[in-house]
Amino acid sequence: MVLTGPRQSGKSTLLKKVFPSYDYITLDDTNIRLMAKTDPALFIENLNGRAIIDEIQYAPELLPHIKISVDRNRSKNGRFILTGSQIFPLIAGISESLAGRAALFELLGFSWEELKTIPKNAKDCYKQIFRGFYPVPAIQKIDIQTYYGSYISTYLERDIRQIQTVQDISVFQSFLQLLAARAGALLSLNNIANECGISHTTAKRWLSLLETTRIIYLLKPYSRNITKRIVKNPKLYFTDTGLLTYLLKYPNADTLMAGPQAGAFFENMLVIELLKQKFNHNFRCELYFYRDSNGNEADIILDFGNKQIPIEIKSSKNLHPKFANFINHIPFKDKSAYLLSFVEHEIRLTQNVKAMPWWKFNPSKLY
Repeated sequence: MVLTGPRQSGKSTLLKKVFPSYDYITLDDTNIRLMAKTDPALFIENLNGRAIIDEIQYAPELLPHIKISVDRNRSKNGRFILTGSQIFPLIAGISESLAGRAALFELLGFSWEELKTIPKNAKDCYKQIFRGFYPVPAIQKIDIQTYYGSYISTYLERDIRQIQTVQDISVFQSFLQLLAARAGALLSLNNIANECGISHTTAKRWLSLLETTRIIYLLKPYSRNITKRIVKNPKLYFTDTGLLTYLLKYPNADTLMAGPQAGAFFENMLVIELLKQKFNHNFRCELYFYRDSNGNEADIILDFGNKQIPIEIKSSKNLHPKFANFINHIPFKDKSAYLLSFVEHEIRLTQNVKAMPWWKFNPSKLY
């Protein structure tokens, strides 16, 4: 089994809780990492019984020898549980060495259903958006400025420098902040590269790096079976809103809720919440958005293969019938659609568009 996800999302804690009898080995430990890389065959042979190997991407040399060990004992399932915080290199290594031998799962920060309460009013919702959903700041009374400052420093030093050569970390931090300012918007990498003073090639490489380490999530445009001209650029989201508020230097939740980016933060939270539900419950659907060259759009398209569900997001409590107009300008007019907001009760705006409290929306009921 392989579990991926960003740093501090709770991968190690979860696995040690669920599998207490497994030996726990972390390749964050440089001495253990050196032994694994120096003689990977001996390293695997010396493991007693079942083991959790944390941050496997630091010693990909282990993967072929895990394959050999698995093939020798195909009747003994689940002997190795691997984790990694760099998803794409890890998937590439698994595809090459462990194809057909490993189940892949992904863990982001806490979902709302994992927290004790789901706030039904905007003020409490934005308090949680401000703190974020990584387990430590989400549920512990810590100074979040200190936490996220340390998170960024550790991330830059531990991951960025080890994956790729980033010569000027300060420029990379500026790039990260420029991306944060565009959360929830169409990504224009050329504009960001120009503003940051770097080449498009460098910007593309850095963006891939942030996606690989699951700091950002790129929502792709829906295009299947559509002949109208659609946008090709993805929309940019951060996988944790607390990190986003830190990068944009919001001092508190009230300032965030009253600010011009309140709607973008609410949309970011909901898009990532749906992604968490997909991962946590293994929903067989894909997330997209729709936008054509005339600006007609739907914030989310849930694609179940045999049907598509358009979703519009509004950070508002008071609804107007015009909010349902989006369905008339996208190629899903005959589909059931939803408008998710801070409205208190479910309201049918049109025959096909139902408005409902964001916290009541459950993708599992759409199958």
